[in-house]
Amino acid sequence: MSEVYAARRDRLRERCHAAGSEAALVSGNANVRYLAGTAPAGAVLLVCPGRDVLLCPCDPCGGEASGPRAAEDLQVVVLAEADGDPAVAAAEHAAAAGRSSLAVEEHHLTVSRHRALRSVAPRLRLTDLGPAVEQQRLVKDDEEISSLRIAAEIADQALGELLESILVGRTERHLALELERRLVDHGATGPAFPTSVGTGPNSGLAGHLPGDRRVEEGDFLSVCVGADYRGYRSEIGRTFVIGTSPADWQIELYDQVFAAQRAGREALAPGTPYREVDRAARLVLEAAGHGERVGPGVGHGVGLENDEDPRLTPSAMGKLDACVPVTVDPGVHLPGRGGVRIDDTLVVRPEADGGPELLTITTKELLAL
Repeated sequence: MSEVYAARRDRLRERCHAAGSEAALVSGNANVRYLAGTAPAGAVLLVCPGRDVLLCPCDPCGGEASGPRAAEDLQVVVLAEADGDPAVAAAEHAAAAGRSSLAVEEHHLTVSRHRALRSVAPRLRLTDLGPAVEQQRLVKDDEEISSLRIAAEIADQALGELLESILVGRTERHLALELERRLVDHGATGPAFPTSVGTGPNSGLAGHLPGDRRVEEGDFLSVCVGADYRGYRSEIGRTFVIGTSPADWQIELYDQVFAAQRAGREALAPGTPYREVDRAARLVLEAAGHGERVGPGVGHGVGLENDEDPRLTPSAMGKLDACVPVTVDPGVHLPGRGGVRIDDTLVVRPEADGGPELLTITTKELLAL
């Protein structure tokens, strides 16, 4: 894999050179991992002519931080505790090597950290790298998609096993903890994000933090869970009815959200504007009278971060490319009653290749559990 990471850094190097910067300081954790193969907490990456340098803070337990190994062609520097901030050390390194300009990720740097860079290397011209690495990360290669596919399979397995257990009487928090344990049992590093379980009036709430409410007969139960596999993250959301046949209002609401989610999925194609995917799903729910209950967007990118570009929102700029993984996750919550969320992870594919590839395959039929 070292050649993969080297090629990614070369693309960034070329972009910096074209923009007039001799080197780049990458400090966003996911961006460091994308370019270096690993990202110990607090590490930064200096991409420059010659050999690139991964600078890591001192590991309080001694040695290098645990996790994947860095690409073999990188110089790895583990700072002594007294050497302080790796970003500051990287700026000093660039200045000492005679660099005159350094592009930094301003959106990942605090004001005080930016000032510290200027202080230690006053002759180094700092420019904004912007979201250059995030844009490079948008389109995934086969290895990345393979990891995402496995992450989705793990989440499907964990959710499927939970649905086979007794649910009535158990708390939201208990169910969330069990799901996260099952993710690890099936090979995940851990959950991709805090698992959301909502029952009864809490169902359908985006990002609901599980509490002590117990599952009751007749409840809607909504679950949103994802697995982290080798740093790549899946996401799946489903809604079920507990212990009885669904009420008419539950069937109606479920059908409306399902139709919206299907419209969003069917809109995924290379060249489709991000906002059109949102519009396809949003129009269905607006027609059903739920326009004011639709969230700020109906999906987002997934990869090394669970919530990354592209954003499928009404104001998003840009168009989809092939091999871009996204979620489609519309939902409606009725205050005091509950609601429905349906969420899938998919990879954008052209129609000639079969259209969008669905990674999360747990049934979307409204099941009574």
